[in-house]
Amino acid sequence: MLETLRNAFKVKDIRNRIIFTFFMLVVIRIGSELPVPGVNGSVFQDWFANQTADGLGFFDAITGGSFLNMSVFALNITPYITSSIIMQLLTIAIPKLEELQRDGEDGRKKIVEITRYLTIALGLIEAIAMTIGFYRGGYLVDKNALTVIQVIVALTAGSAVLMWIGERITEKGIGNGISIVLTINIISRIPDDLGTLWNQFIVSAGSIPKGIVAALIIVAIIVAMVVFVILLQGAERRIPVQYSKKIQGRKQVGGQQTHIPLKVNTGGVIPVIFAQSLMQTPVIIASLLGKGNGTGIGSKILRGLSQSNWCDPKNPVYSIGLIVYIVLIIAFAYFYTQITFNPLEIANNMKRAGGFVPGIRPGKPTSDYLNQILNYIVFIGAVGLTIVAVIPIFFNGVFGADVSFGGTSIIIIVGVVIETLKQIESQMRVRYYKGFLND
Repeated sequence: MLETLRNAFKVKDIRNRIIFTFFMLVVIRIGSELPVPGVNGSVFQDWFANQTADGLGFFDAITGGSFLNMSVFALNITPYITSSIIMQLLTIAIPKLEELQRDGEDGRKKIVEITRYLTIALGLIEAIAMTIGFYRGGYLVDKNALTVIQVIVALTAGSAVLMWIGERITEKGIGNGISIVLTINIISRIPDDLGTLWNQFIVSAGSIPKGIVAALIIVAIIVAMVVFVILLQGAERRIPVQYSKKIQGRKQVGGQQTHIPLKVNTGGVIPVIFAQSLMQTPVIIASLLGKGNGTGIGSKILRGLSQSNWCDPKNPVYSIGLIVYIVLIIAFAYFYTQITFNPLEIANNMKRAGGFVPGIRPGKPTSDYLNQILNYIVFIGAVGLTIVAVIPIFFNGVFGADVSFGGTSIIIIVGVVIETLKQIESQMRVRYYKGFLND
């Protein structure tokens, strides 16, 4: 990793891209501290401190503290992520969008443009909903139309600016800009979480030996999870493909061997985010409306949906929500894989190109074979995702480790870091070949 970065700085173009990305990230962190005009930040922070909705904690983590500070970047890039997922689903359901996706670069640009408009629309809807909540909760400085409009415009504009910065990083920086923006926000919260763990388990241990043991256990768990995620992200099943030999003129071409890489964790972190969003949305809505603190059946269901009540030895009944959460992760892993990977299309493309899997007939038998292998490895990937997602929840419930940094954050950070390094290496390789050809 360090060698890759060291070599990258030797290439002027890549060095400029890294520096540009760095300055864009500085702008993001500055914007995360700029308060939204018209919102009483201290009153909002007092309200946030009294909330138990885990979705709010995770939302604050992926916004890099912007939500807690109620800065102009409070919505962050969540509208863009949501609109991108919606566009992926609509591409499967709407033939016109599917045609655009197959039109190459021009079609991709049109889909990106639609995604931008949808992002602005979602950002506006979220900003209006949040402002209404602020108005009812008394978090606005003045309860008048000008203040309401001011807050809505600031939140929507902040989300749009972050989307623009993410696209500029993709164009002029390194890697996927949106993913990098999300990652830097999560990383910015790690020092606070480590400080919480330090005070909660090491300082309060009572003696130096106990504190050292606690520190070693915490480090071992974090390192083990990072290593496991790296293995999970890089694991793949390679399906061998043989291409038939053809005669073109007097030459014999083809006959080469290659493979189809099927990633074990095909859906990445998306299944976890889907499951978490579905579980936490009712809790967040109830929290914003001041509901869910009673003793009725509805309040008990909301507590069962909240991660803070899972794996609690004093209230084991609420851990039923954890079982539902695990089932949702596995279900969404299969669902997302089905909409993003089409075995029949791949099999048909192979058949047209004269390729086949050794021992499997081309066409539908190849599609069935790929589908069978895919179902097998997707289950393994879903189980791996579940382990990463559940371990922090277990320690939070049993030992009371109150941190926002969890398995989802680790998956995002590791995945983006690995992908960014691959992007840098790819750009260095392109520069090397260009220089070789010019020579």
